[in-house]
Amino acid sequence: MWLDSFLLSLDFKSITLFLVLFILIADYVKNRSPPNYPPGPRAWPVLGNFLDIDNTFPHLSFSKLAEIYGNVFSFRFGSDKLVFVCGYKMVKEALVNQADIFVDRPFSPMTDRFYSATGGGLFMSNGEKWKKQRRFALSTLRSFGLGKSTMELCIREEIQYLQEEIQNQKGEPFRPSGLFNNAVSNIICQLVMGKRFDYSDNRFQTMLKYLSETLYLEGTVWAQLYESFPWLMKHLPGPHNKIFQYTEKILEFMTEEVENHKKDIDPNHPRDYIDSFIIEMQNHKDSDAGFDESNLTYCAMDLFLAGTETTSTTLQWTLIYLIKHPEVQEKVQEEIDRVIGQNRLPTMADRANLPYTDAVVHEIQRIGDIVPLNGMRLASKDTTLGGHFIPKGTSIMPMLHSVLFDKSEWETPDTFNPGHFLDQDGKFRKRDALLPFSAGKRVCLGEGLAKMELFLFIVGLLQKFSFYVLDGVELRTDGVTGATRVPHPFKVNARVR
Repeated sequence: MWLDSFLLSLDFKSITLFLVLFILIADYVKNRSPPNYPPGPRAWPVLGNFLDIDNTFPHLSFSKLAEIYGNVFSFRFGSDKLVFVCGYKMVKEALVNQADIFVDRPFSPMTDRFYSATGGGLFMSNGEKWKKQRRFALSTLRSFGLGKSTMELCIREEIQYLQEEIQNQKGEPFRPSGLFNNAVSNIICQLVMGKRFDYSDNRFQTMLKYLSETLYLEGTVWAQLYESFPWLMKHLPGPHNKIFQYTEKILEFMTEEVENHKKDIDPNHPRDYIDSFIIEMQNHKDSDAGFDESNLTYCAMDLFLAGTETTSTTLQWTLIYLIKHPEVQEKVQEEIDRVIGQNRLPTMADRANLPYTDAVVHEIQRIGDIVPLNGMRLASKDTTLGGHFIPKGTSIMPMLHSVLFDKSEWETPDTFNPGHFLDQDGKFRKRDALLPFSAGKRVCLGEGLAKMELFLFIVGLLQKFSFYVLDGVELRTDGVTGATRVPHPFKVNARVR
């Protein structure tokens, strides 16, 4: 009653001032940091630090903040507090040395809307469900050839299809992105769905476009606004709504594949991941391990996404850097000609004898910077990072860009330099700070497959073609940053060797 009387006695200006003061005080109380919490830029009430981000190159904005506040610093998206972890040593400390503490994903309004019926699919689930789903996915994919010679044969066969498609361009300029997406996706599709898709399959091409566009939008300010203000953004028009539309289309595609598998499945002879999951469902009818049909479509979608975009994008960056550095392209081809020749397709056994080529493949993974940020992690208990207190429940972002360009780990971090992976005798050398697939317990489960694909595809392409652009055409290396960093649309020419 007294509050009603008080408000009635105030004029409009007084009420406005009262509300502003209330918001400021509430924001301060909610977001005040505990002692020794990581430092960071001063945040605006309600908005947080949104105005401190370059939305075109957000990873570069965060790198600049690390130079000011150190490799462990805090940042606010709206009222959501986040701690960035930068540099190889600190990222390793969080993801490897404290792997048990930083294994789970924090709550995300966007992914909660995606996975509300399943609890996270394969990549966004937590706890025992995540452990069981990851373990099942790894063992199942291995049983169908992941990391084995049978998978190598599958990739080598796809190389021939890809070579044929490029040869059909007859030396004219073409966009490699669609061909690479299809070729790479066919590898994971054979593991998950038991089949490959022709390069002229329009529906499959549409799915690949939905996938690429979704990953781009997930890394934009629109997605972050949804994460920070879901109660508002879900009612507003904007590009963020396309994320859910495209995801729904991909899920429909996966649901059809599951239904087709159910029609002719042989429980004694599973053909792929979907078959194996359907069979496994019979053993977990009353469990909460996520073995249900709804979760199957999400898990299959997660594998489809993860097994396509990053490797395909790395192949695109390969062409850009080799065209911009023709001397490197020629040196790789000389090594391939000397060791393999131009007729026999490459095998993984050739890698040990192709040290310069192997170094180029690894350097492109580094400088390509395919996933500049990372998937967020959640502190399961109080801990410290870099001498700063990280309370239980804190979301952290281990930034991969900061590792791949760490000045204390790389001799020339901002330069394309295959020498980063060669010793003084010209032999390949492994570098621990190369973490394009993240690290720790949530390291990309397709890392081995991706490495095999990259080596075989790159060697197979350079064995057959020399890539170039016409005079006056300049290829850009700044990229378009979303959840992944992809090249600006470009065309290349391929000359048969």
